[in-house]
Amino acid sequence: MNYAEEALKLHEEKKGKIEVNSKVSVNSSDDLAIAYTPGVAEPCVKISENKEDVYKYTSKGNLVAVVSDGSAVLGLGNIGAEASLPVMEGKAILFKEFAGVDSFPICVASQDVEDIVNTVKMIQPVFGGINLEDISAPRCFEIENRLKKELDIPVFHDDQHGTAIIVAAGIINALKLIENKNIEDLEIVINGVGSAGIAICKMLLNLNAKNVVLCGRKGILQEDTPNINWAQKEMLKYTNKNNEKGSLADALKGKDVFIGVSGPNMLTGDMIKNMAEKPVVFALANPTPEIMPSEAKEAGVYIMGTGRSDFPNQVNNVLAFPGVFKGALECRVSEINEEMKVAAAYAIADFIPEDKLKVDYILPSAFEKGIAESVAEAVKKAAIKTGVSRINEV
Repeated sequence: MNYAEEALKLHEEKKGKIEVNSKVSVNSSDDLAIAYTPGVAEPCVKISENKEDVYKYTSKGNLVAVVSDGSAVLGLGNIGAEASLPVMEGKAILFKEFAGVDSFPICVASQDVEDIVNTVKMIQPVFGGINLEDISAPRCFEIENRLKKELDIPVFHDDQHGTAIIVAAGIINALKLIENKNIEDLEIVINGVGSAGIAICKMLLNLNAKNVVLCGRKGILQEDTPNINWAQKEMLKYTNKNNEKGSLADALKGKDVFIGVSGPNMLTGDMIKNMAEKPVVFALANPTPEIMPSEAKEAGVYIMGTGRSDFPNQVNNVLAFPGVFKGALECRVSEINEEMKVAAAYAIADFIPEDKLKVDYILPSAFEKGIAESVAEAVKKAAIKTGVSRINEV
């Protein structure tokens, strides 16, 4: 099937992928009077008297804004707000189909941090959560940090945290298949120091990985690496404990895990051969990974994952963000914290029984029933435990 041609046909025929449906019927004057005027005044009054009643009388509690400025769309780069809309509509579909969460795309015609922050702050009365999407680094870090401080609803940048959660789940399950090795033993190389690479690094360090070395276009990330931004510089405090220098090939010598969030064909079979015994490779560049699975297997890779659906062990964010938001909305959290993300990673990993784990099945398929519910329950428990839930019932 030619997906490009079929996608164009579908989008043109349907005029986009989402629509607004009513939960109520308006077939009589009584229906109209109850749903709109004069009856609608009563819930308005209740909310004006107690702002928290907005969750009781409106859709806010199950509605997420999918916010983008179109600056880092899929593999397309900075294509602008209008061009990002098909992706954001797609995200809205995934929220609904996989978790029953309603969402709406908000594509902002500015790539200025203040504009985006202020836009989201101004629309937040409508939404129960904010999903940031396809915003370039390092602005995405500043935007998320600002919004988390200034809003009392959950803010989640999926390109960062969704990816990190799935990678962490994959590593957790990979270790179940590798004897005599725990996460505290892992030496990890991450190639790609944008939003996903930095978030994955933070997540794995949070899980107590022994050491993570970050690599970019100029090789191992160092203080004197040209054009290093503030977010990358911050990561140097916690990574590359042995002060290694050199290329990606140098970084990989003796390492246990390679995670690529960079570009096509960045990893070679010879690099894999120089890694530790039973190496794990997650080559997540799309559509062409850092190394193709066939070449990696020939070089001796033990466990291989990609971002593609046509290979085993797909690192797919749809395993995470629908359930994360479902749980966050159901217990009306003030934020999505690190403990909730870790809980989501373990929920995804534990979704596969240990006796079913195989080297080509360490991550469930997005279409396996019950994943979003499992993630949501884990997220809710972590939210309650860490005191960010306003509804303390699971």
